[in-house]
Amino acid sequence: MRVLHIITGLSIGGAERALFNLLSGNLFEGGETAVLSLSCEGHFSAKIRALGVPVYTMGMAHGLPTLVALLRLRRLVREFRPDLIQGWMYHGNLAASIAQRLAPGKPALLWNIRQTLYTLAEEKALTRQVIRVNRFCSAGADAIIYNSHVSRTLHEAFGFASERGRVIANGFDTGLLRPDMEKRQAMRRALGLAANVTLIGHVARFHPVKDHAGFLRAAIRIILSRPDAFFLLVGRNVSLENPALSGIVPAEFVDHFRCVGERDDVHDLMQAMDIFCLSSNSEAFPNVLAEAMCAGVPCVTTDVGDSRHIVGHSGIIVPPNDDASMARGLLEMMAKSEKQRSDLGRRARARIKKNFTLAVIVAEYIELYEKIISMKGNHAG
Repeated sequence: MRVLHIITGLSIGGAERALFNLLSGNLFEGGETAVLSLSCEGHFSAKIRALGVPVYTMGMAHGLPTLVALLRLRRLVREFRPDLIQGWMYHGNLAASIAQRLAPGKPALLWNIRQTLYTLAEEKALTRQVIRVNRFCSAGADAIIYNSHVSRTLHEAFGFASERGRVIANGFDTGLLRPDMEKRQAMRRALGLAANVTLIGHVARFHPVKDHAGFLRAAIRIILSRPDAFFLLVGRNVSLENPALSGIVPAEFVDHFRCVGERDDVHDLMQAMDIFCLSSNSEAFPNVLAEAMCAGVPCVTTDVGDSRHIVGHSGIIVPPNDDASMARGLLEMMAKSEKQRSDLGRRARARIKKNFTLAVIVAEYIELYEKIISMKGNHAG
């Protein structure tokens, strides 16, 4: 089986990490696989190549195709001759549909949608148009993979072909992602934290849907009643100097915050956390939530996407866009004893091991790929 994955880019992000995880879990075993980034090299390019999977780039700026890019795409699919083309995210799905038309033999076409669709308002103008084109073209895909049930429901309500939909959750290597007390102590020392500090962590690139402002407002409420609370924010363009966030944290509380920017050692940083918080107002299947659970960190999360299903009874669920409720949820978690939080962390890790292990998710992808290719072959015959 020859599979070509087409993705918008390979920088640090949930979809990019999900693709890497699947490939590292031997999604390409027994066949040939290649990855095409519509933009440039990114954080995961070298990591994917290290698995033995070739990575190609098209260098498209701002998601706009050029004649040179289309010619490069045609040359790649004619040389690689894929049996199946897997798109990732809206731009990647559209490019995969074009690639299928350019490829010899009309390979199977699968899309992969990684976000929910509560509203188009917060998307960029070009992305809004790409989503509408996706809706129009969706019936042409042999299958549309969603990583959350909420995502599928919302997209199909928007007009995506319902008969093509299939939910396959994200998968996690719980052998690699696990609690580590030595790293916990080392990271807390590196962050300059006293032993009696309760560290609440937040991991997300800066984007309106992540609601960093709401998280900071909740944090201020917490510090007023729990001065032992400290906050670690990890993510691209996340700092108290960001114009969209400046002024939220009073000067006397700045020392309670550690903003470390974009990092490739997120799992190590999670070891330092006592509580993990997801404050988003829109998600599909948030990787960071499950990764924190793998590390045995109890979570407080907004009720978005499949977060409620992921956490189950191992954490606290609060409504989105409500920093008062977020503060109450975090204070409730802080009020628990160390043993109670530890028990919740173990329950969280056990839930991921039971429901979202990487090997099971890879097997679901392989089964779907084989089924689609078999159907295409039978139809061709």
